[in-house]
Amino acid sequence: MSITDIADRWVADHARDLSDWCAHIFDLAEPAWREYQSAAWYVERLRAEGFDVEDGSGGMPTAFCARWTNGDGPTIGMYAEYDAVPANSQAAWPERAPRDDTGWQAAGHTDPHSALGIGSLGGVLATKAAMQEQGIRGTLQLTGEPAEKVRGSKPIHAAQGYYDGLDAMLSFHPFYMLPLCNTVRWDTQCGAAYSMIYRFVCDAPQGWGASDGAPIPQAHSDIRAPGANDALILMYQTARQLRDAMLPHRGGWSVSEAILGMGQASADNLPALCADLQYMIRVPDLAMAEQITAQLDRLADSAAAITGCRVEKHWVSKSRPGLTNHVMAQVVWDSLQQVGPPHWGETARAIARKVQTACGQKADDDPLIPECTALIAPQDAEAILRRDLPPAQENSTSDDYTDMSWHCPTARFYIARPALRGGPYPPWAMNALGGIRETIDPTVQTAARVLAHSALRLLTQPDTRAASWAEFETRKTTQGNIPPLADYPAPIAFNWPEYVETPRGRHWHLPF
Repeated sequence: MSITDIADRWVADHARDLSDWCAHIFDLAEPAWREYQSAAWYVERLRAEGFDVEDGSGGMPTAFCARWTNGDGPTIGMYAEYDAVPANSQAAWPERAPRDDTGWQAAGHTDPHSALGIGSLGGVLATKAAMQEQGIRGTLQLTGEPAEKVRGSKPIHAAQGYYDGLDAMLSFHPFYMLPLCNTVRWDTQCGAAYSMIYRFVCDAPQGWGASDGAPIPQAHSDIRAPGANDALILMYQTARQLRDAMLPHRGGWSVSEAILGMGQASADNLPALCADLQYMIRVPDLAMAEQITAQLDRLADSAAAITGCRVEKHWVSKSRPGLTNHVMAQVVWDSLQQVGPPHWGETARAIARKVQTACGQKADDDPLIPECTALIAPQDAEAILRRDLPPAQENSTSDDYTDMSWHCPTARFYIARPALRGGPYPPWAMNALGGIRETIDPTVQTAARVLAHSALRLLTQPDTRAASWAEFETRKTTQGNIPPLADYPAPIAFNWPEYVETPRGRHWHLPF
């Protein structure tokens, strides 16, 4: 029996475990920086599997770094994500329904990171089983990466050295856009991203419009400082109005904002004392990220001055664009061809038809798009991807695996998740298919096998590792050897949405 056969056998023997684990993380559905139960589950599981686990790695309570060693040899990295997205609560059910004991506004898995994390866990455990049975020397590392939706943990882990010393990194994600489905990224990696919170603080409202020696205002009709809410709204509206002028009209870029819950005034004649406005900037390169950040900084200063506030800027993420490695991409592509695409049986297809019907669409005999069950060569996917991009744009879309790619040779690959023909479909439809066992288990099992096949090849082929490192060093030098950018602590103290326990039970909560 070959080493990859041993890994495949492990996945087949543990298919029910992988299904149970994925369903559990899906049901927890904890959002960014608040994935307490999800992270604790991974830590307990990995320790039970013999891994040494650092809990709370990088100063992030819901992060971890797990390592297992089978003697001196290369170190292969993988990672788990497990954050969910607010306002996407959906049961693992083929009709629109929030998960038990939650409302519609609670968090839910969209990509889904529940499958991403368990697919990666399955890959590392299948690799471990083959290493033990065949006496393959080396080390496996699995990092727990919280808050990916705000590109949170990986820049911090990178800056603190958690990816240093790896010989290779394997990055899996369920597919989310065509043509990147059952394939590997080739030349066009994800781009840069900056995210920050502008906190407007009105801590001296008494100075608004007052002259020296003025008495304390007593009447509700007296003038009052506009306060933090007005500063936030002023910046929110002005940034939207000026967005088209902030960056050149070329390439793909986006700027999105989120208003975080904060304390408001306790009476109608008092100003709001604090308000938080978060921005996420997704751009091809760091120069564009710096350009738009400078514009937002100026707007924040102006909004604060106009409304009697001061402004603080707190970083959430400073993430680098990705670094290509063709040797690594070819390793994963060879493994993907060996494993093949996911297979969905008739039970899964019947569930997919129920979702189509629940969305008011016609149920298809074959309800999944053909790309779900086909492979596409990385070079062919690259050619399709480049059709809509300017020739000078090197990177496109956004995901923070890119920070890992500056520390060791990295491959980024995508395995199909069930996607329906027809449409358009409401978001709950994809979310449900990402949680129902019969429809998401093929994604998890296929990803685990591809990860294990790739890792075992890298562990046992020193020439392949040497070639990937030679390419890595060349590309890193050519592209400027960008160092880690995270010169800030983990932004865990902000008012991120979360679940809370009260005498009434566990509830979804927007902090104030």
